[in-house]
Amino acid sequence: MKKAVVMLVGLLVSVLAVQADDHSADITWTCPEGFSGQALNVYNWATYIGETTVADFEALCGVTVTYDNFANNDEMIARLRQGNPGYDVVFGNTYAIQLLAREGLVETLDNTRIPNRANLGEAWSGLPYDPENNLSVPYLWGTMGVGYNIAVVEEKLGGPLTSWEQVFSYDGPVAWINDTRAMMSVGLKMLGFDPNSTVADEINQAKDFLLANSGNVVTIASDDGQTLLERGEVDIVLEYSGDMFQLITSCECDTFGYLVPAEGSVVDMAAMFIPVDAPNALLAHAFMDFILDPAVNADIVTFTTYATPSQAAIDSGFIAEDLLTNPAVFPTAEMMASVWFNDDVSNVEGAEQAYSDAWDELLISVGSS
Repeated sequence: MKKAVVMLVGLLVSVLAVQADDHSADITWTCPEGFSGQALNVYNWATYIGETTVADFEALCGVTVTYDNFANNDEMIARLRQGNPGYDVVFGNTYAIQLLAREGLVETLDNTRIPNRANLGEAWSGLPYDPENNLSVPYLWGTMGVGYNIAVVEEKLGGPLTSWEQVFSYDGPVAWINDTRAMMSVGLKMLGFDPNSTVADEINQAKDFLLANSGNVVTIASDDGQTLLERGEVDIVLEYSGDMFQLITSCECDTFGYLVPAEGSVVDMAAMFIPVDAPNALLAHAFMDFILDPAVNADIVTFTTYATPSQAAIDSGFIAEDLLTNPAVFPTAEMMASVWFNDDVSNVEGAEQAYSDAWDELLISVGSS
C-alpha cells in the first residue's frame, strides 16, 4: 500500500493525450415517447457535464433543458431546504443526498424507468447513503487534492510537493476551496481525528488548525480555483481532480500538476436525484437513464476528466486508455486506502451546526471569492 501511495503522491501529471471527442454519433439511447415539447430543469455544478450532453438530450427527446449551476453542496442544500424552486434533477455529493433524504426532500426513484442503471459497476450498488438504490443514481467520482504550478512550486520547495504540511507552510500564494466538509475533514485528519468527526471540540480544533495554517491563503475560491492557478494569481490551489485535469488537458502545456497528498484526502462521489415537488419527475428519470448510456457517459468522463462508476462506459472503448490508466484520475484499490468519503453528520445533534459555525468563522477570517 505504501508503494502505491508514493506512486500517487509523486505523480506529476503532464498533459493527457485526451481530446474531448464528441460521441454523439455513438449514442444508442432512445428517448421514451410522450416527452416532446416538455421542459426539464437541472441543478448541477459548473463544468461538470459534457459539452454536448444537454443538447443531445434535447434533440433526442424534443425537449428544452434549463441548466442552473451552484458553487458547492452547502448552496444546493440551502436552496432545497427553502423549498424546491422547480428543479427536476439535482446533482449532489453522497453526504448531501443522505442529509436531504433524512429531511424528506428527496423523491423515491422508479428504477424500472432507469434500465441503464444496470451499466453501473457492482461496487456502486447498495452504498451506505442509499442502501436500497432508490434515492439516487451514481454519476461521477474523484478526489479533492492539490493543483499547482510545477516549476514555481518545486523551485520554492527545492524538490517535489508531496504533503499537506508543505501546502500549509508554502511561501507563496495559495487558494483553498469553498467546501466546508472537504476542508474541515483535512484539518481533522491532520490532527489525528476522524475526518467525519461529530465531536464539537474536535471540529473546533480543526478550525483552529486551519486558521493557524492559513497565512499563505489569498482566497477561498468557489469552484474556480483552477482559473486562479491558470492566471498565475496563486501557485497552489485546493481543487477537485476533474477541474484540475480539465485545465491540464486544455492548456496543452507542462505547467500544472495534481496530487493527493501523502496524508490522504477526500473522495467525493456525486449522484443524481429527484427533489421533492419536482415538476417533471418522469422526464427526470429519462434524463438519468440517458446519462448512463455508455457513449453519453464516456463523453462526460472525457470532457470532465472525472472517474465514472459506469462499467459499461469503461468497457465501451470510448474513453482514452491513458485516462483510464491514470491513477490520479481512476485511483487504484490500494490508493483508495489513503482516502476517505465524507459522511452525513446531521443525525448527530449539533454536529452540522458546529461545522457551519466553524466554516463561517474561517470564511470571515481568511476571506472568500
